[in-house]
Amino acid sequence: MTDASATTNSAATNSAAITAVQTADWRRRVFGMYASVRQIAATDPAAAHAHWISCRNDLFASHPASPLMEEDRIGFTGLPVVAYDPDWRFELPITPASVPRRMEVETGTDGIVPFDLLGTVRVPLAGTLDVWRLASYGGGLFVPIKDALAGKRGGTYGGGRYLIDTVKGADLGIDASDGEATLVLDFNFAYNPSCAYDPAWACPLAQAGNTLPIEIPVGERYTESEAVAVAAAAL
Repeated sequence: MTDASATTNSAATNSAAITAVQTADWRRRVFGMYASVRQIAATDPAAAHAHWISCRNDLFASHPASPLMEEDRIGFTGLPVVAYDPDWRFELPITPASVPRRMEVETGTDGIVPFDLLGTVRVPLAGTLDVWRLASYGGGLFVPIKDALAGKRGGTYGGGRYLIDTVKGADLGIDASDGEATLVLDFNFAYNPSCAYDPAWACPLAQAGNTLPIEIPVGERYTESEAVAVAAAAL
């Protein structure tokens, strides 16, 4: 191996290590943010929501692992999140799935990511949502959501949003102390997946069982062009 090749390989290895550490630090900060959110929300969900918005804006604006593309960081003033509405916060029991079902998602960078259907939750006046369990290393619960505003100008991301993704820290509250598994689903905390900001990402998106026929007027909105939003809606 020539000196030039060795230098190139060393630089590539160092770059990969830097990216990995930056991503790990992003995850650590997100886990910490949600721990604070759960603690604050125990007495003041609206204050927890304000804290969540502030923390995410800081991360997106300044962290090297931010999913925002470089050109979108210029002039960034904050993510478009609707004011808190307590009517969209629920603690719901998980009804176990009657038959096993698997969803496999091709992500490109992480290969095929498998999810097993754990059960469903019934959202008052809205319908049911599938609750998924990540069936690979790390495990975790996953609840995406797509509503009737998806893909509309001024609405929500066409591919849907995330409510719960515990393997990456997004956890608003879980409990199984009384022989029944429950989840806190607060739609005010619905957020866009990374692929909404950068097409280089490939994200698991809401399927039919995680699509509601009504508008969910709270949580993060989407400000990309209508053409991109409509394209995402077809995913």
